[in-house]
Amino acid sequence: MKITNLNPDADIGASAWFLELDGHGLLMDAGVHPEREGRDSLPLYERVKNRECDAIAITHCHHDHVGSLPVAVRYFPKAHILMTELSYFLVERVLHNSVNVMKRQRDELGIREYPLFSHDEVDEIAPLIQGFRYNRAVDWEAFHKARAGFLSPSLEFFDAGHTLGSAGLLVRGRQQSIFYTGDVCFHDQTILRGARFGDVKAEVLILETTRGNRAVPAGFSREQETGRLTSALQAALARKGSVLIPCFALGRTQEILALLSILMGERKLKKQPVYIGGLGRVFTEIYDLESHRVNRQYPQLQLNEALNLVVLEPNQAERMKLGGGRLFVVTAGMMSENTAAHKLAVRMMTEASNAIFFVGYADPETPGGRLKRSVAGKPFLFSPGVGELTRRCEVKDFDLTAHANREDLMDFVGQVEPRYVILGHGDESARQWFAGQIRARHPRIRVFQPGPGETLEIQPRGARGRPENGNAP
Repeated sequence: MKITNLNPDADIGASAWFLELDGHGLLMDAGVHPEREGRDSLPLYERVKNRECDAIAITHCHHDHVGSLPVAVRYFPKAHILMTELSYFLVERVLHNSVNVMKRQRDELGIREYPLFSHDEVDEIAPLIQGFRYNRAVDWEAFHKARAGFLSPSLEFFDAGHTLGSAGLLVRGRQQSIFYTGDVCFHDQTILRGARFGDVKAEVLILETTRGNRAVPAGFSREQETGRLTSALQAALARKGSVLIPCFALGRTQEILALLSILMGERKLKKQPVYIGGLGRVFTEIYDLESHRVNRQYPQLQLNEALNLVVLEPNQAERMKLGGGRLFVVTAGMMSENTAAHKLAVRMMTEASNAIFFVGYADPETPGGRLKRSVAGKPFLFSPGVGELTRRCEVKDFDLTAHANREDLMDFVGQVEPRYVILGHGDESARQWFAGQIRARHPRIRVFQPGPGETLEIQPRGARGRPENGNAP
């Protein structure tokens, strides 16, 4: 077994792992780096371009895991694409939206390399995509190998509880097995129930480490955090302030809309329109349409029926009146420039009655991250496009994460009982926490942190695993 880390950076970036097992090649995820631009945001496909790839398996449809899929197909044109049936309903919409965003960034920011792929390419790869149910083992060898009688490793998707269609991947070969968590959430959210990884066992575990540098505070509970957000919403609307909740269009938007619908149904909030973005509306409709396939709470809840959802028109965020207490649940979660969230924040932060509530991660170097750190009444750099602003509105952060807490992930390591753990999808401090804890609690497990482009070679049981380039951690 050989595993190559194709993330171009050592932090949360363009998720992509290339697996070679029993004479077969599998690309696991094909993301883009959220903080890089142009070709610099792509996985290191050049490192493996001459290796045979039978299939591409996608864990879920967030951009850092699927955003370069058409580019990956250029490198591996014979590979078929595997994902869950729920991701199958999302992926084309996600990629077409990416083309639109890249075209806008080309025109507005002068990024000549954009778009990295076209609408036509998205349409052309559609016939290659196959959707599968959870907990069904499937073969993924190339067609010519199947005809030749090759014994293919199997691939099975396990519900990861992170967002609609998210999955962990279990690959079984003749002598070796590997489990890739992707992004996972073990606790219940408002809609989605926690991951169903069951009794997974594997020799190798690729583990996400997003929250490795964040301990769960004593006495913390998601119910209490939801109550804190409810009280903050009530207070802001009572003073006739408008509320902005910046969210990723897929997942976080639907979770917040579900909470709002429940609060309105319980009369903890008055019924009123909720303004959302067009892409958020599309994904919300898919959440509703596919509710019967999903392991979720409130299975009968249909968000489009329970709420009066109003899609913001182009440029409406820049000209609509903001008084009287309006509710906005719009993209982007990190308030990137030229998004509705960015435009609304610029207008809302100057009024003390308004509120901006964060319910997920915002990178410190994004407009959202800088707004989180800002101090009321003091100028701060919001974004290069608008420069310095002075915040007067209320800003609060609520921990309603869709990622597993670090102790839950450590429990999962104990369940899987791997011989090797490969740490990814986290910054250095997060990965180091996991490395130290695994070595302390499970001294027989070997821990690897492969750098960008580094290949690990894992020998079958009875032989030692080592990084191919000799740089053992």
